[in-house]
Amino acid sequence: MEKMGLNEIRSKFLEFFKTKDHYVGASYPLVPNNDKSLLLINAGMAPLKNYFSGVEVPPKNRMATCQKCIRTGDIENVGVTARHATFFEMLGNFSFGDYFKRESLAWGWEFATKWLNIPEEKIWVTVYEKDDEAFDIWSKEMGFPEERIVRLGKDDNFWEIGLGPCGPCSEIYFDRGEEYGCDSPDCKPGCDCDRFLEFWNHVFTQFSKEEDGSYSELENKNIDTGMGLERIACIMQGVDNIFEVDTIHSVLEAVSKVAGVEYGKDKANDKSIRIITDHIRAVSFLIADGVLPSNEGRGYILRRLLRRAARHGKLLGIKGTFLNGLVDEVIKVSGDAYPELVEKEDYIKKVIKIEEEKFNETIDQGMEMLNSYKEELKKEGKTVLSGEIAFKLYDTYGFPLDLTVEILREEGLSVNEEEFSEEMEKQKERARTARGNMDGESWKEDPLAKEENVESEFVGYVELTGEGKVLAIVEDSEIVESASEGKDVVVVLDKTNFYPEGGGQAGDCGVLKNDNCAVAVKNTKKGPAGSIKHFGTVVAGELKAGDVLTCEVDRENRMACSRNHTATHLLHKALKEVLGDHANQAGSLVTADRLRFDFTHFEAVTKEELKTIEEKVNNAIFNAYDVVAETMDINAAKAKGAAALFGEKYGNEVRVVSMGDYSMELCGGAHISNTAQAGMFKIISEGGVAAGVRRIEAVTGKAVYEYMNKKDELIAKVCATIKAKEDGLLHRVENVLEENKNLEKELHNLKTQISMQSADSALDSKVEVKGVSLVTNKYENMDMNTLRDTADNLRDKMESGVVVLANVADGKVNFVVTATKDVIEKGVHSGNIVREVAKIAGGKGGGRPNMAQAGATEPAKVDEALNYAKEVIESQVK
Repeated sequence: MEKMGLNEIRSKFLEFFKTKDHYVGASYPLVPNNDKSLLLINAGMAPLKNYFSGVEVPPKNRMATCQKCIRTGDIENVGVTARHATFFEMLGNFSFGDYFKRESLAWGWEFATKWLNIPEEKIWVTVYEKDDEAFDIWSKEMGFPEERIVRLGKDDNFWEIGLGPCGPCSEIYFDRGEEYGCDSPDCKPGCDCDRFLEFWNHVFTQFSKEEDGSYSELENKNIDTGMGLERIACIMQGVDNIFEVDTIHSVLEAVSKVAGVEYGKDKANDKSIRIITDHIRAVSFLIADGVLPSNEGRGYILRRLLRRAARHGKLLGIKGTFLNGLVDEVIKVSGDAYPELVEKEDYIKKVIKIEEEKFNETIDQGMEMLNSYKEELKKEGKTVLSGEIAFKLYDTYGFPLDLTVEILREEGLSVNEEEFSEEMEKQKERARTARGNMDGESWKEDPLAKEENVESEFVGYVELTGEGKVLAIVEDSEIVESASEGKDVVVVLDKTNFYPEGGGQAGDCGVLKNDNCAVAVKNTKKGPAGSIKHFGTVVAGELKAGDVLTCEVDRENRMACSRNHTATHLLHKALKEVLGDHANQAGSLVTADRLRFDFTHFEAVTKEELKTIEEKVNNAIFNAYDVVAETMDINAAKAKGAAALFGEKYGNEVRVVSMGDYSMELCGGAHISNTAQAGMFKIISEGGVAAGVRRIEAVTGKAVYEYMNKKDELIAKVCATIKAKEDGLLHRVENVLEENKNLEKELHNLKTQISMQSADSALDSKVEVKGVSLVTNKYENMDMNTLRDTADNLRDKMESGVVVLANVADGKVNFVVTATKDVIEKGVHSGNIVREVAKIAGGKGGGRPNMAQAGATEPAKVDEALNYAKEVIESQVK
């Protein structure tokens, strides 16, 4: 068997299925498109679920892909074993109601034996125990030896997820040889030993599981196969684990070189090297597909992978940041197959570097916190750190549990790992609850998905009126033949001028009518099987299937949406010119009254930058560029320089929207015909929405005029309030601010004098606690600055001792604690005192040994809290 590289295997697979008349598309992004059931794509068929369910029409009924995948369920095993990985590639061929078992199995055999040249005698197969059809295809039609066909039960050879489409499968295995076996005379696929390696699973989706547990035969049967690229590469290269596969091993060698550590000499080092190798591949692809580090969802997965890799770099002795440098090797071995890595190289490196620097800061903070908890354990004579605290270190500072355990073990301490696991499970449950159990949701069928011939043609880019025939009416989730006045309905036409919501642009509203009925359309959306759904209410007469209706799109609403949509294209271009090419669209919302545009950037956009961006967009509007839409082959569009948006699905034919020589993007949305029709562009706000993602909100056209009118009204009211003319407004405001500043200074001085006078009476309450003087006092409605000044005055007058003060205002409590240097040397710590005192009054806080503060919510317990300070100091003094 000839050795074959991973990249060559991928190319051969896709080329083979091209010869079988399959549509071979690029891998879909790792971020699912319109699928709430997944955080990240975790299988080859995951992006194709809408094709299987009939919600969307595939580019062809035969497809083949090599799909990027991420799985994090076994992340703790990555690096520990040599077979677990978070990032992998899945080869697959798919049939949507086209060919079935016979072709799928025959082509699987042909590719394995003729294109990969795997020896026939090395191949075994399994089938579902009740699937005689698959058994006969292998044995009778293909002549495969029956002694190498193994029947297995439902757990092994039947695929299903909840209700809906499911079916038996047939798996193809490679026999690695007796040296990997268990010496059992009955050793064969299904055995727990390492001899037989499954590398290609053919799923025959022929049933639908019903709510009563029964299985009904599907009218349109599907094929879904999956072959792990790394796994078949192991077979083709004669290696035992994925880290020895050529492309992955190249990254591993780069990690070893950076660390200055030879792989294979030390188990602990090898584990760290494997973790970094896997994780740097995963994070490079995730960032290229638009994921950014954050504390939730897919962003949290990325952050966890980055921090885990960075931490293992520290264990290997690597100083400073290093992960971004490893991206070069990932691109070197995978960039040809995945050009997005090359296109976004600088962006990927920047995200990784920023996150790694941030982690280097937080891990140091985590060490400080851990050392503090460690000292408390020793003082209290305890040896076990609570799982709650260990989880806080993990969750807040990215401090892995195994590092906490290792550090504590060195001093004879341990962690309550059971409590930690409970906290982790609580977090997972919160995540599950937030996301919802959506595993089966994407398989639920729209009633239109069961209908034939409901495809709609959109003809309304230019014309806002036209005629269409009613293909279907949906009322209360059921297909009906007619709907009477007052009924809420969904109407599908064969042709429509109504733009369906898509690409962030809101759907059209308006009226569908004829002489017998009228439907007020509130919104328009895309439906299954190529349909366009008009959501509305029958406001007159009776609507019937087969009716011919006149489409009347609300012109004012469409024009407003189109102005804002065109402006988003101009804004996208301006952002790239001012901020850099990394400023990519990360989401948008286009409605009649405003536009919202999310983009990737790592810091707030300055006022000067916003001014420049706004000016560039307006210049493009004033230049009156013609807005031209052309349909062309996607490769031709990309060759012309048309920008494709992340997360969008494109077919072979695409629509390219150009605005002069300034902007060119792939876009299916509605636009104005000339940029001048946008009138004017005004940015309303800019801010952050997630880590590395900023948002601009803006208005165009009439909305700018209304915005300026409101500003004029506001200026007029301000002038009237402070009795100034508009041309002298700024000078008058400056004078008022200066006057206010002087008054605040006078007030502060007065409060300070009062606090100094009260200090003498407060000193009368001084008590001694194990040789340490303590003064406590309670105030009302005192601001925080004055409270701190009062505490400082009391401390200075005491010369030696501790001051604990409380202030009650608006139902809330503030505490301040300060201590002199000599009592700190005796063991007094203001931060620990204020934390314990505040707890009594339902609060929390902390700080330095000499000064600390806290907040609380139970004013009724302030006296009790102040009195408790004596016990806290008594426990601290050595």
